[in-house]
Amino acid sequence: MKNSQEISAYTHSETAKEQLYKRSLFVVMISQIFGGAGLAAGITVGALLIQEMTGSESLAGLPIALSTFGSAFAAYIVGRLSQRYGRRIGLSAGFITGGIGAAGVIIAAMTGSLALLFIFLFIYGAGTSTNLQARYAGTDLANEKQRATAVSVSLVSTTIGAVAGPNLVLPMGHVANFIGIPTLTGVFLLAGVAYVLAGLIFFIYLRPDPLLVAREMELANEERRKHSQDGQFIHNQTYNRMGVWVGAIVLVLSHGVMVAIMTMTPLHMQHHGAGLSGIGLVIGLHIAGMYVPSIFTGVLVDKVGRPAMVIASGITLAISGILAAYVAGGSVFWMSFSLILLGVGWNFGLISGTAIVIDSTDVLTRAKTQGSIDVFVALAGTVGGLASGLIVAFSNFAVLSFLGMYISLLLIPLIVWMRYKEKRYSVESAYKA
Repeated sequence: MKNSQEISAYTHSETAKEQLYKRSLFVVMISQIFGGAGLAAGITVGALLIQEMTGSESLAGLPIALSTFGSAFAAYIVGRLSQRYGRRIGLSAGFITGGIGAAGVIIAAMTGSLALLFIFLFIYGAGTSTNLQARYAGTDLANEKQRATAVSVSLVSTTIGAVAGPNLVLPMGHVANFIGIPTLTGVFLLAGVAYVLAGLIFFIYLRPDPLLVAREMELANEERRKHSQDGQFIHNQTYNRMGVWVGAIVLVLSHGVMVAIMTMTPLHMQHHGAGLSGIGLVIGLHIAGMYVPSIFTGVLVDKVGRPAMVIASGITLAISGILAAYVAGGSVFWMSFSLILLGVGWNFGLISGTAIVIDSTDVLTRAKTQGSIDVFVALAGTVGGLASGLIVAFSNFAVLSFLGMYISLLLIPLIVWMRYKEKRYSVESAYKA
């Protein structure tokens, strides 16, 4: 009853709603700093850990594949929990589960059990999907011109932890040695603590829940429309099936390409003589490329438009693929430049694709739809992670990079098709009118 009264207080005041919007964004920012640190662990040393335990390079993509497959399952669960109980419950449960998975990875490495390692990498993936779904929490109370910017705020906050994580590989390795656990699991220790803290921040401070408030506001608006002066009720349905599909495809393709190339970069560099600190620096800069541009990307998506930024995503990812194929694998500078562009292209695709999805969905079913789309995003990462190891094992890193380039360029005809369909629909609607 108390919770219902708190929500009601926000639904009848624009000032209170705006204050809650800003407060929710702040909570997302703080939580995402820790979430970003947890995210970076598996990316940085996952492939190296599996190689150390199995002695096989062909399985190097398995950690990313397992964690992203786990994130697909978690995305579905977190989406359903958020739809039913609000963002607070869904996001806190997802992050804490990811923290449990990180602790399990350490136990698996200590005991040398591959079975446990596979199980806990799967569970660890819950943190990855929750970290992505957290970007929606700041958009529930945003208007159409604030949505992409709100997504950007979440991603910028992730930068602090995500960039710091890979560069703490060596220090956390020393911590791991000091407490008697395998060196490469040091960053998973960091990840476990970071994910649990992120979850607790959401659980304690995301009150009242912005999604529940937005839902109540929509229901109140529908009630007012029911009693409009002409007595006619028209449901304000904002679900756009084509927009949902286009947004989902943008998210899937950009994420799949990014994960595939990123997954094999540490091994590619190691083969060409790069050290662990150099690899950590490249991955750290890559993650910076994924999140730092959010400072500007959200504003650009809201000002320039979603389609233009999707095209920019495809072109940037393609350039990154070409560079990764041709530059020296042992060059920290050139690999950093290539991986930074890979991150920037992913950033453009994530924010523009997310904005398209939000624009195309109704608040009453939005969390469920977002969770379902993130399932496919995570599965794209799974396929990218698994396929990248096999492609490099049976060919080379350059072939993988070229495939990423070709797939990225598919985003351009996708947007051309979407604009054509929108224009045709507008002409047909005008004609019928």
